[in-house]
Amino acid sequence: MDADIAVRDGVLERLLVEARKGDRDLVSVMAKLRVEHPAERLLVPAFVYFFQLLYPFRWVGRAGSRTAAAAGGCVLVRSEALERLGGFGTIAGQRIDDVALARAIRRDGRAGGPRPGRLWLGFDDGVESRRPYDGLRPLWDMVARNAFTQLGESWALLAVTVAGLGLTFVAPPVLASARCIAPLRAAWPGGRGRRRGALVGEPAGWVLAGPSRTVWATAAATSAAAVLSYLPTVRRCGLPRRWALTLPLASILYAGMTVDSARRSRAGLSWRGRRLGGGRPPR
Repeated sequence: MDADIAVRDGVLERLLVEARKGDRDLVSVMAKLRVEHPAERLLVPAFVYFFQLLYPFRWVGRAGSRTAAAAGGCVLVRSEALERLGGFGTIAGQRIDDVALARAIRRDGRAGGPRPGRLWLGFDDGVESRRPYDGLRPLWDMVARNAFTQLGESWALLAVTVAGLGLTFVAPPVLASARCIAPLRAAWPGGRGRRRGALVGEPAGWVLAGPSRTVWATAAATSAAAVLSYLPTVRRCGLPRRWALTLPLASILYAGMTVDSARRSRAGLSWRGRRLGGGRPPR
């Protein structure tokens, strides 16, 4: 358990019940993160949301699944499973040690039986993080430290991730909004008498003219679906529903953090006074 985690009574008992009920080798809890500073309100729910997209909790808990993840703030691991791995030395040097431990447990940490090991990852309101992120910079550094490693230090996955964030969470609301301001196209210089949707010579005029109805309807539906999928995470963080509308902005920032993570990884990272290398997760 991290030193900045506050735990209420009953958490350990609930973790033990979950571990015994599913015969798990490792159970962990995604702590409730602080959302007091505006930067925390913008980026912390998105952090939880994107983490769940990378590691769907149901997949993590499914027997036989290859998806493995853990939240390092609060972890309960079966001692026999950890001894089978040779202790924490198996994840020495890993940047993302909690996920690395879960993968090692999944791979060959089954205590007293055939592998793979069984995991569980979930939420518990009794586990709260007291770590403050008072501004964009500490949150940016936190994500940039690990994001590229999370992608296996693959430049191809980096490109796919950035493109996916843009196409899924940024482009749809931009296109949907463009049609709403279509009446302004007449006020744009040269906006009259030109081919609608011309991309060469008048990109801003095309945006003001707005996309076709089909494109607009698709973009609007995609935007609404993204907001609705994000809403439960926003509510779990204790924020008003309107913060779900900030997902496009958060996506732009996370794309920037991921690119910056690749830049930093290439240059070499330092964390807690240690120089970190590539640190790929164990396979």
